[in-house]
Amino acid sequence: MSLPRSSLTGTRIRARRTVLGVAQAELARQVGVSPSYLNLIEHNRRGVGAALLDRLASALEVPVDTLREGAGTQLVETLREAAAAAPAHHPAPPEADRIEDFVGRFPGWADLIAAQQRRIGALERTVERLTDRMAHDPHLSAALHELLSVSASLRSTATILAEAREIDPGWQARFLGNIETDSLRLSEGAQALVGYLDAAEPAESGLAAPQEELEAWLADRGWHLPELEAAGFDAAGPEVDEMLAGHGELGSASAIALARAYLARARADAVALPLPRVLEALARVGPKPPDLAEVLGVGSDLPRLFRRLASLPDGVPGLPPRGLVICDGSGTLTFRRPLPGFGLPRFGGACPLWPLYQALAAPLRPVEQMVEMSGRPARRFVAYAVCEAQGGARFGAPAVLEATMLLLPASVETDATAPALPVGTSCRICPRAGCAARREPALVGGT
Repeated sequence: MSLPRSSLTGTRIRARRTVLGVAQAELARQVGVSPSYLNLIEHNRRGVGAALLDRLASALEVPVDTLREGAGTQLVETLREAAAAAPAHHPAPPEADRIEDFVGRFPGWADLIAAQQRRIGALERTVERLTDRMAHDPHLSAALHELLSVSASLRSTATILAEAREIDPGWQARFLGNIETDSLRLSEGAQALVGYLDAAEPAESGLAAPQEELEAWLADRGWHLPELEAAGFDAAGPEVDEMLAGHGELGSASAIALARAYLARARADAVALPLPRVLEALARVGPKPPDLAEVLGVGSDLPRLFRRLASLPDGVPGLPPRGLVICDGSGTLTFRRPLPGFGLPRFGGACPLWPLYQALAAPLRPVEQMVEMSGRPARRFVAYAVCEAQGGARFGAPAVLEATMLLLPASVETDATAPALPVGTSCRICPRAGCAARREPALVGGT
């Protein structure tokens, strides 16, 4: 049985042999092959069988995994990301075509650079989250406003007591009572703020709104609720109370109300598009919504199809990772299922160039768009979006619009060179320079 070919195995064999000072002919004799055949292997012109690879590893005194095909794939990809993130005006651009040779010759340096690249990426994501939070977190803003208001009240009362020479004893007692009350408010507000900040997880900034509580609850369950697939499930019955009880993520009455509304809609989606039917369609035509809509006969209800695909369990054959974003007529994001690589803002407005907003501007017209999200490196996705009025058209009533966008990873094979729309997360943390849709300067460097 031969292992799949890679440009790393031969390079690693040659590099290790050179380090040991073993002649090519001597190594060939030890493993039982001709020098010419070993030369072809070392120049990646021949594959290496499992048995021969074991003998080579033994002769070179290294674990077989050190030479194994594909063992450094993730390392190479990380180094490619580092090379892609290098500034275009760098005086000595990295030789991306020689990364695998570099890994084979200098594995220690390669690991160090890859580790630094991962750390840089993690720090950039942390800065984005903290910036987003400091700028838009309503709870943090309200807490700081409360502390400032109480501090101003205390200062005003203290100034009166300090500057007034003679104060009626009754008024003096009233002022002192105000100071005591405001002091308690200040202490309680400070403790609450510290507790709120300390409760934040290392990778997140804490749950700040009922919508986030709902999304955290769904994420904890893998975004799939198998109870909704049961034939006798009642979205208004007591089983809903059992589903929602005892979950720390749903810590407020508002979050529970949102969860009930979500369950009612998700149950209706499951009834309209039963899981066996959707799985059969996926097996037939794949995950692209236009093909699925035709097979399932739901061309007039694309938002339901998008929501259904986003709620399917992970691991379904033929179904890639996916994200879902929903907004109302104001453009406010009302639901977010994240997809790795596609940044979603926690607060405030998202990138106005998203296909989600293109669909919002043209109800009932489906949008399919390749997008490229800014980042290190920039990643591509296929976005499918549509906007519809909720509750149907009615005379004398305003149209309540809702836009839905499904995100799928772009296919490396077919979409690598397709034109893509450059987008970001939000203007405040988007590094793209010269964007016509920018609302405010970015806090990070432009690209």
